[in-house]
Amino acid sequence: MEYILDRVNKLLIFFIAYSVIFVVFFKTLPYTLPFVLAFLFAYMLKKPTLYLMKKFKFKESLASLITNIIFFTIVLALLSFIIYSLSSEIISFSKNIQIYLTNNYDKILNYFSKLQEKYNNLDPVILNAIKSYVSNSLSRIMNSSVNIGSSIVSYLISILSSIPYVVMVIIFTLISTYFFTKRITTPEFNIFSSLSSDKTEKLLVIFNHSKKMLANYVMSYGIVILITFLITLVGFLILKVNYAVILSILCALFDLLPVLGMPMIYFPLIIFYFFSNNVFKAIALAILYAIVFITRQIVEPKIVSSSLGLDPVAVLAAIFIGLKAKGVSGMFFCMFLVVFYNILKKVNVL
Repeated sequence: MEYILDRVNKLLIFFIAYSVIFVVFFKTLPYTLPFVLAFLFAYMLKKPTLYLMKKFKFKESLASLITNIIFFTIVLALLSFIIYSLSSEIISFSKNIQIYLTNNYDKILNYFSKLQEKYNNLDPVILNAIKSYVSNSLSRIMNSSVNIGSSIVSYLISILSSIPYVVMVIIFTLISTYFFTKRITTPEFNIFSSLSSDKTEKLLVIFNHSKKMLANYVMSYGIVILITFLITLVGFLILKVNYAVILSILCALFDLLPVLGMPMIYFPLIIFYFFSNNVFKAIALAILYAIVFITRQIVEPKIVSSSLGLDPVAVLAAIFIGLKAKGVSGMFFCMFLVVFYNILKKVNVL
């Protein structure tokens, strides 16, 4: 009985402490973002910096400066290219939707009129309701497609209005990353140096386990996104879908969203090609969506559970409960809860 009570107390303390840390971390993130990013980037650059120091006998300051310059040059170049490509392709895509609906508005209505003639035994009230609904839906889609371009412009303007904050984040991240990289590559660096040797050893074990499992977590979901992207890209290229690369990137990113992820890309394309009298391509896209969906459902639990060393059922339960309770943030809360519980259990804290 004593053992059970002790176990329950430990689990309760862990859950409360984890919940408080999780909430505080994300609530304060707008204020600590540059330093959190800098700390993560510094650990990413630790090995390359140590390699330069060992290979070319550079000092910490010079090696850190070189790795930081190379890293941020690549990151900023990639971000600039992705933002420019996505913006231009989305605007072009929204214009094409508007043009297509404008040119084929009567054709789409005629299609439903033919359906009405074919199924004239149905109740006329139902048919008129369907026709009215389709007409209103097309009008809303046309208005939405017109507003997409202006919405993007408005969003960009809102981003420009927050330039002071963005610039501050970039500058402080750049500077902090350099100093963090320089600091953690010094031989005497120890994040727990102020603690006693016993506590330091225990915390180092927890820290190393956490770092390893979190890196595996990011990598595992990166692999899932990459699989979604590659299958979609190959399928789109084979079917000669316009904007194949950009749509594949969007599909992979939206795949992180619950329920409305991939359908936001696939379903409009299927409808578009269906009403373009390209039924074969519409059916092929529906089959491709089914392949991507089934592959993801099979692969995700296996990759995530194997890379984290967790039970697949625990991973599925964390994803489902988290999404059901609080969406994406709930999913991350439950996933990290399972991860840290597993870490503390391995180091005999729980």
